Amino acid sequence: MFLRQTSFALAALFVLSGPAFTAPLVTPLQQAVAQAASEDEAIAAFYRARDFAPVWMGEGAEHRRAAFLWALDQADDHGLPTARYDAATIRADFGAARTAATRGALEVAMTKRFLRYAQDVSSGILDPRKVDRTIVLDVPKRDWLEQMTAFTDGDPYAFVQGLWPTSPNYTRLLREKLRLEEMQRAGGWGATVSGGTLVRGSDGEGVVDLRNRLIRMGYLRRSAVSAFDAEMEAAVRAFQIDHGLTPDGQAGGATMTAINVSLDDRMGQILVGLERQRWMNKPLEPRHVLVNLAEQHAYVYDDGKVTFDTVVVVGADTPDRRTPEFSDTMTHMVINPYWHVPRSITVNEYLPALRRGGARHLEVYSRNGRVNRNRINFANYTARNFPFSLKQPPGPRNALGRVKFMFPNQYNIYLHDTPSRNLFARDLRTFSHGCVRVGKPLELAYHLLAPQSDDPKGLFTGYLRTGRESRVNLEQPIGVHIVYWSAWVTPTGRVNYRGDPYGRDVKVLRALQDAGVELDASRS
Repeated sequence: MFLRQTSFALAALFVLSGPAFTAPLVTPLQQAVAQAASEDEAIAAFYRARDFAPVWMGEGAEHRRAAFLWALDQADDHGLPTARYDAATIRADFGAARTAATRGALEVAMTKRFLRYAQDVSSGILDPRKVDRTIVLDVPKRDWLEQMTAFTDGDPYAFVQGLWPTSPNYTRLLREKLRLEEMQRAGGWGATVSGGTLVRGSDGEGVVDLRNRLIRMGYLRRSAVSAFDAEMEAAVRAFQIDHGLTPDGQAGGATMTAINVSLDDRMGQILVGLERQRWMNKPLEPRHVLVNLAEQHAYVYDDGKVTFDTVVVVGADTPDRRTPEFSDTMTHMVINPYWHVPRSITVNEYLPALRRGGARHLEVYSRNGRVNRNRINFANYTARNFPFSLKQPPGPRNALGRVKFMFPNQYNIYLHDTPSRNLFARDLRTFSHGCVRVGKPLELAYHLLAPQSDDPKGLFTGYLRTGRESRVNLEQPIGVHIVYWSAWVTPTGRVNYRGDPYGRDVKVLRALQDAGVELDASRS
């Protein structure tokens, strides 16, 4: 079909040639371009629209070619698989192409390379859903026929730079990648720190290694001090804050583990972070909620600035409880919510308790409504044939607490309060069945209601005091983005790292390396 369409297009051009013309309208190069482009529908359509005129060679093409090669020379800075585009081979091929056939094939190959690069740098190298089934982000896509036309008609240098994500998060990660590369070339972070817990007043070889490593990491000014003094304690505390650890100033346990993470491992987190930012390369709502699963923290952004934040508890690290990554829209909140117990929890956790006469805090429902649990012999049912559903009414023991924040989605994930407050004090907060428990739920509710009420706290409290389940719509829906960022840089330049609680970063990094991304930070 493509060959037929291409032939018709070429035939039409040939019809226009004849005695009235001094030269045929179809050159051997155009014919070669048409032949090479016919193997790909989208590329063939692009070239048909321009009568098979080349983009990368001939008069006026030098500027486009130079802009693309310049972009490829920056590809490693973005953590892209440079061998996939192979700028050196492109330069050699242009010098070697002599015949119309080789030039036509090279022309189309260049366009394919360009589209591959444009996709990689603007939307990501990987399909996240193929890396992990719980990464269900909608990656931004572009109409590449339109993009190629824009590239050929406009300033090519401005166009290729416009492909790069403009998020400040992305830009700051790029700078951190360059900093780590410089540090690796300078010898890395030095020896790992051995021994037990080091605290203020400690001395010895372990303290010296700790001092040297903190200096190389940028947490401590250069000195010859061999004792763990107040300055080192402050440096350890700053390190702990940047790594999501309890800032007690003592170097032991989790703190020592984080200090001894290798520079290459941190580089891997930066590369994964860049790819994750490319997956989110789209305009976010002026007001949105961002939940970072790796950090177990949630933020409200207004016009690019954080206006509220809170610790959260997220799904436990089991296949059926890990919180997925996705984006949706928050439309309302429910005050004094009923908890509709999910089927999996009903049959796996509560059915055994029901058989023993327990779980009295739950109401039992059939298709026809609430039933008297005392008339049911729960021993007659298994997880497969259990015909009832369970609900927990509003109250102080309700699993959802006093409020839940709804962004209806197919994964049945939402944010909510909880009566179990003790878990919020932990460094690692992965304990839920998948939903996100909010550390400051009432304050979040007031904050979200503020644009539609002069007294958001009074509005919320009025509903709360009724004890009845009430739905309160948000007059301005709010975007919700559940992400998994284990590396980021704050606007003030503080580099933050977190762990990989679900093992997703390991999968992403392995897939990036399989695609040709190089991890070695010492390469120049």
